[in-house]
Amino acid sequence: MKRSTDRILTTHVGSLPRPEAVVELLFAQDRGEAYDPGRFDAVMAGSVAAIVRQQRDAGVDIVSDGETSKISYATYIRHRLTGFEGDSARPTPQDLDDYPDYRDRLVKEGASAKYLRPVCRGPIAVKDLGPVERDIAHLQAAMEGSGAAEGFLNAVSPGTIAVFQPDEHYGSYEAYLAALAAAMRPEYERIVASGLLLQIDCPDLAMGRHSRFKHDSDAEFLHRAALQVEALNEALAGLPPDRMRLHICWGNYEGPHTHDMPLADLLPVLFKVRPMALLIEGANARHEHEWEIWQDTKLPDDKILVPGVLDTCSNVVEHPRLVAQRILRFAGLVGPERVIAGSDCGFGTFAGFGPVHPLICWEKLRALAEGARIASAELFGH
Repeated sequence: MKRSTDRILTTHVGSLPRPEAVVELLFAQDRGEAYDPGRFDAVMAGSVAAIVRQQRDAGVDIVSDGETSKISYATYIRHRLTGFEGDSARPTPQDLDDYPDYRDRLVKEGASAKYLRPVCRGPIAVKDLGPVERDIAHLQAAMEGSGAAEGFLNAVSPGTIAVFQPDEHYGSYEAYLAALAAAMRPEYERIVASGLLLQIDCPDLAMGRHSRFKHDSDAEFLHRAALQVEALNEALAGLPPDRMRLHICWGNYEGPHTHDMPLADLLPVLFKVRPMALLIEGANARHEHEWEIWQDTKLPDDKILVPGVLDTCSNVVEHPRLVAQRILRFAGLVGPERVIAGSDCGFGTFAGFGPVHPLICWEKLRALAEGARIASAELFGH
């Protein structure tokens, strides 16, 4: 994994706005409708090539495929694993339940993504590794000659699958997590073996507290989170930590977020994860203050930080100087070489849906690159 040794590198969490042709194919696939697999692959390949060019044009160093081929970061697994079928209710976050008029207005205005959220009703096993192999090939082809420092592919954690997809087969949370870890391991291994970075998406370790587990106590939630980290580490056993990143967040939606568990409470669990890079929120109004944690908490020697310096729920484009200030805070506390500038969450966590307008997304990423240049000039003198 490249480090910010002579300038602050830039990246993002992964998902980016998808073209309409991609969205139409993803929803046809998700609904089980007929579609041409050859056209599907060609559209995905072309869209990934375009999205990598856009990232590089915006100044992003460490690029992704934008999660182009996935209906969402958490439910795409129904097309890759056995055992999942049907649909299930979506638990609303507790902070939105506290304001039902606002919650209902969001739904009425279409601020709720529409996709199938399947249920585990049978044994979980690998169904098809073809999709991840095609994702790898598409990103590698797109990166050739792009000037990108590195590329990464996202994959969902066992705990996030469990948070999104209820279990009606295994009967115990531990057994469900163990089955998910075993089934996801081949995808993780394929990505690392390809030479790309593997990013594990773990909103289960933060957002899960006020969504699926909103009726649990903090202690009960942290116990579950520890089990989820154990399952993830088992799935990642033997894979080099410096080839892996891990993202946690409290949910990429505009809401009060008044039930978000503080980052400080999550750190003892988070520090146990195998991946080296930790992608955390650091730009939105509920979590920006948490940079102060690093004044008194030592970042483990085997970890680096990828703090969010862009808010992915607001269409306000951050001023590059503000981006630089955010970067400089973290660099001053943990060292510039242990900071890569990122985003709070993805810009397209669900296909065809996202709070930030697609064109504004790219403007934000340009502000990220310019802010990193400003910070680098102050930190490295160039």
